[in-house]
Amino acid sequence: MKAAVSITLSLILYEAVARSGWFAQALVPTLPTIARTLWAMLADGTMARHAANTLWRVFAGLALAAVTGLVLGFLMARYRPVERFFMPLVSALMPIPSLAWAPVFILWFGLGNTATVLVVFYAASFPMVINTWTGARAVNPLWLRAAGAMGASGASMFWKVVVPGASPFIITGLRLAFQRAWIAVVGAEMLAASDFGLGWVIFDAKEFLNADIMLASLAVIGAIGYAFERLVFGSLERGTVLRWGMVRTAKA
Repeated sequence: MKAAVSITLSLILYEAVARSGWFAQALVPTLPTIARTLWAMLADGTMARHAANTLWRVFAGLALAAVTGLVLGFLMARYRPVERFFMPLVSALMPIPSLAWAPVFILWFGLGNTATVLVVFYAASFPMVINTWTGARAVNPLWLRAAGAMGASGASMFWKVVVPGASPFIITGLRLAFQRAWIAVVGAEMLAASDFGLGWVIFDAKEFLNADIMLASLAVIGAIGYAFERLVFGSLERGTVLRWGMVRTAKA
């Protein structure tokens, strides 16, 4: 309900600005114009194809980042030499914007999916590494000693104590990784994608001053991101760390 109120108020404000005459209608189209454009692109399948290509790139890069981040994060938390070797690299590379690598990846791999997926992978890796490393180090020592006293060791200790204890951090890292991946893929598609993807649609529409297509694509990007945040990550959190009592929800 609160989300509907804030979104509705934002749309009313935009519509007021669009009809105020402060900007040309071609540059700031009204909501009905954007809605008609979006409906037309959905009806002929154009928007669905571009969204599917963007999602494929996001999930490919995010899957690689999640696997790499989990493995490296746990290894860094478990073995001090691994931490000493990789932490300076993470600290040096993390501040570099992912899109700064796009021209390099284009030179190395050309235009298309490979360069775009690598940009997404780069953007999403660091939240996974840092949050997994932090979560594994933050596991309550009392839990480890209690599990050890009950005979847990090795793989049993890892899967039954360390992984659940680090879960709040890992889920947060996955959330941040998806957000960074979603941002990176749109920018990367503007630079590296050949002719498909929501980022490419926005960039191509800009060349012809088709603001309605640009804003319709932005609406789809926002809707997909919102759906994943509420339906996927929200459900994951409710089914794990909230149900286990490891975190609490904010009071209204």
